[in-house]
Amino acid sequence: MSTIIEMKTDKDRTLMHILYAMHTIAWASAMSLAVIAVIINYVRRGDEHDALYQAHHTYMIRTFWWTLGWLVLLSPLWLLFFAPGAIAYTIVGLWYLYRCIKGWLRFSKQRLPVELT
Repeated sequence: MSTIIEMKTDKDRTLMHILYAMHTIAWASAMSLAVIAVIINYVRRGDEHDALYQAHHTYMIRTFWWTLGWLVLLSPLWLLFFAPGAIAYTIVGLWYLYRCIKGWLRFSKQRLPVELT
């Protein structure tokens, strides 16, 4: 049984910051930056051996898919009138932003994205 020990470089850390930034400002690109970022998250997570980095990739992926799921689920509200759909999408957008910022700050402190208690 061999153990792979991989030292994280500044490039690895910078990439994670870039991915968090892409997710955080995705609203300004009609979510296209989030799609690109989540693809990179999937690719990088598959090769990741560091538990911290793997957890943050998973966190970003889950945040993306939960957000997309809620947006699809709430889309019929737009058929009622403008206000219910706009309110629902705003709440989901704020939740997405909160998750991105929370994860990013925790990564900056080299902590797991969520407390495991």
